[in-house]
Amino acid sequence: MRIDDASYELMKKFADGGRQTLSHCIEYATLSYITNEISVSEQEMKEILSDPVLVKELRKGLKEVKEGKYRIVE
Repeated sequence: MRIDDASYELMKKFADGGRQTLSHCIEYATLSYITNEISVSEQEMKEILSDPVLVKELRKGLKEVKEGKYRIVE
C-alpha cells in the first residue's frame, strides 16, 4: 500500500494512541468503513423505494445478474 507521509503519520499516531499495530488499525478502519457503506438505514431504504425510476433500474440490474451478464463478488 502506498500512502503519503502525512497520511502515514496520522494513521501511525492513531494506532499508537490505541496501542495497536498500524496494520491492525488499518484493518479495523477498513472493515468499519466497509460495514458502514454496505448497510442502508430505514430512512435510506424508504427513499430508495419511493423512487420508481431507481426501483425499475435496480430490478433491471438484478435481472441482468440472474441472466449471468454480471457477477456479484462476495
